[in-house]
Amino acid sequence: MAFEELKENLFEADVNIQSYIKSSEEYIKLKSFKALMIGITFITKLLIVSALVGIALLILSLALAIFFGEVLDNLVFGFLIVGLFYALIGLLTYFLRNKVNSPLLKKFSNYYFNKI
Repeated sequence: MAFEELKENLFEADVNIQSYIKSSEEYIKLKSFKALMIGITFITKLLIVSALVGIALLILSLALAIFFGEVLDNLVFGFLIVGLFYALIGLLTYFLRNKVNSPLLKKFSNYYFNKI
């Protein structure tokens, strides 16, 4: 009789362990799907917003270059001024790139580890 009870307890333990493993596997799949979808939706939104901002910036830059060209009576100088402005912004971004890494890393690590 004791062996039958032990056998039943072992069988129940085995069923419980298999159920736990299956539910853990499903949980991991669900959690990884959630993390993947957060990343995909973030990248999609980033690409859409970046494209729209880029188009708006291009149109505004052309308008500003034409405006400066008309003010200076030389269209080339207008485009040169806008081009040099973007070159200056590019150089500032290049030299300050290391100061941007730390805050971005902190923000995204907090977002990633607290949201998932």
